[in-house]
Amino acid sequence: MIDKVISELDFAIKLMTVPPKGNRGNPGEHYQSVDNELSTKDTKEISRLMRINHTGEICAQALYRGQLFFNSDSYIKTKLKKASLEEIDHLNWCDQRIKELKGQTSQLNPLFYFGSFALGAIASRIDTRFNLGFLEETEKQVSAHLDNHLEKIPQKDKKTHAILKQMKYDEQCHQKTANALGAKKLPSFFKKIMGLSSKIMTKTTYWI
Repeated sequence: MIDKVISELDFAIKLMTVPPKGNRGNPGEHYQSVDNELSTKDTKEISRLMRINHTGEICAQALYRGQLFFNSDSYIKTKLKKASLEEIDHLNWCDQRIKELKGQTSQLNPLFYFGSFALGAIASRIDTRFNLGFLEETEKQVSAHLDNHLEKIPQKDKKTHAILKQMKYDEQCHQKTANALGAKKLPSFFKKIMGLSSKIMTKTTYWI
């Protein structure tokens, strides 16, 4: 157990300093000149929104790692690891876009990482189907959150739109996978707690 804890701490530190490389190219790479069309105000706003998405992906990694920490089902573990790798792609895409816009990632990432890890671990300990239900609801809320950002970001920023649309597609696939594996419907109060946590994250990381 101690070895697992040390391994998780090592992963967390590396994720927030030198994140692992993803497997897929950036969906926005074909729109290299789009930034010339953005105003200073647009650039700043998009950078802040992408900072929120970046922290969301930090949380996603933590959730998956927490869910895998106590998981004993090899088939579910394989599916969770596959989804986790796709989330690494999302993390890299958000990080690249923030840098292109001269923005910064959130200073609160460590706090949200360990909080999310704890939630994932607790869900995993309760019950396998509950764990999957937690994953399904998380991806559902993330998809809605991405829709909101797609509406806020100017249509002329095709690069960011391409990134967020691919992220949304992947999240929906993860949601369907969790459902197919037997996700248990979560109590409404638990969904509200998840929604409240998400709001706290988005409000704070927009500024910090």
